[in-house]
Amino acid sequence: MSAEHGRVGYVLKMYPRLSETFVVNEIRALEHLGADLEIFSLRPPADGRFHEALAQVRGTVTYLDLSGKAGDLWQALAACRLADPERFAASTADLFAAAAADGYQALLLAGLVRERGITHLHAHFGSVSAAVARLAARLAGIEYSVTLHAKDIFHDDVDREQLALRLRDAAAVVTVSDYNEHYLRERYPAATARLVRIYNGIELDAYPPSRPDVRPRVVAGVGRLVEKKGFDDLVRAIALLRDRGAPAHLDLVGAGEREPALREQVAGLGLEELVTFHGPLTQAETREVVRAAAVLAAPCVVGADGNRDGLPTAILESLALGTPVVATPVTGIPEAVIDEETGLLVPEHDPVALADALARLLDDPGLRCRLAEAGRHRVEQAFDLQVNAKLVHDVIGAGAGAGR
Repeated sequence: MSAEHGRVGYVLKMYPRLSETFVVNEIRALEHLGADLEIFSLRPPADGRFHEALAQVRGTVTYLDLSGKAGDLWQALAACRLADPERFAASTADLFAAAAADGYQALLLAGLVRERGITHLHAHFGSVSAAVARLAARLAGIEYSVTLHAKDIFHDDVDREQLALRLRDAAAVVTVSDYNEHYLRERYPAATARLVRIYNGIELDAYPPSRPDVRPRVVAGVGRLVEKKGFDDLVRAIALLRDRGAPAHLDLVGAGEREPALREQVAGLGLEELVTFHGPLTQAETREVVRAAAVLAAPCVVGADGNRDGLPTAILESLALGTPVVATPVTGIPEAVIDEETGLLVPEHDPVALADALARLLDDPGLRCRLAEAGRHRVEQAFDLQVNAKLVHDVIGAGAGAGR
């Protein structure tokens, strides 16, 4: 990854994405460690806003254009065959078994790997990015690795056989929580010999803590407005607090497909004066919202399609800032939010329990401070970006100079 390791191609479905701050954080940290990275995106960005940290990424970004005509595909096929006829022949079964777009992009990527001296590919997420990276690595005669999160493990749409194949062929597999690691080892025992858990990290210096004891009765909710975030339960909890005569204001940061339904819910409950929809904000803007709140609520749930959060970055950032967290015990969340120690945990889909936990924190400055202090310590202990990026650097770098 650095001079002694070679060059690494980072393969992503879409780069950049406003919701994937952990990707930008990791790339910046790896570059700080001396990694020589180039970023390959399978899709152009679709978000209207981007985080300011993107300006600090040094690696160039190449978009693998799918708009080419038949002649472009034929040329890519011919180039791969001419570069290494024997390897191409050995890879044709995999190539023609792939989806058309995946196969085409793998051919394009394999050509760029050779042209630019890429010695290793690393895919974030085990779905389409891993499919393309795996096939491109095989065509180019290098190794690849992959980081698995949550949607690419648990969603009902996950092709279990293909995921097992990608795990089997990867030189290294990283996942971001103990929960994920245990699940993968249980479901794919023959394909996890090179599996390691490395937490996503945050840049601690960018999130200095402050005491939460004098903050106003404000609850922050941060994340995409989608089912798995459980924000409909949070809105109901805010209504319960109002009905009990102890109202709190909700600052909701994010955008997503459930925004119309959430706005309708807020109106139906008469909460317009107590809920602010901020829309998508930059990291710096989000940080100020969370820093000003008495508590962050992350009532995540397992969606009807199996989709769920792994360990939301917003939780880590809140703990780092000294803003105590109320969350649910979904996947890896209890690895950061330890009930009654670094935060409070409540059951999924339980607005009453959520309202009770929020009330405890809103009414007890001492409890807020105790949990905030322990939460910051937990983040320093396990989620330091510089420490965890070094682990990723070592795992990926071990294969970055090897051929196949």
